[in-house]
Amino acid sequence: MALSKTDRRQRLRFRIRKTVSGTAERPRLAVFRSNKEIYAQLIDDVSGKTITAASSRDKDVKATGNKVEVAKIVGKAVAEKAVKAGVETVSFDRGGYLYHGRVKSLAEGAREGGLKF
Repeated sequence: MALSKTDRRQRLRFRIRKTVSGTAERPRLAVFRSNKEIYAQLIDDVSGKTITAASSRDKDVKATGNKVEVAKIVGKAVAEKAVKAGVETVSFDRGGYLYHGRVKSLAEGAREGGLKF
């Protein structure tokens, strides 16, 4: 029997998480993409804490335009918060999504904001 879309993504996500983990010096930039919104957070997996997060629902993120443009703005916002928190390098966790469209746009925005990965 064929896997559903969410089961397939979950399986990919677990495969990615086997290799990608975050530390305090190099946290994991995790991406979640819903149909309407996009979310990104920096996670220290050693202590199990979220360092900072940004989403298209935040009040400080002035999200206008199509979803790809909004994702880029969210990427810049999470990078800005990360630099304030003293984080410069991250490991990117695409969360089972293809590195294409909104996920790629968020990553490019984060790089423009000053994050290295």
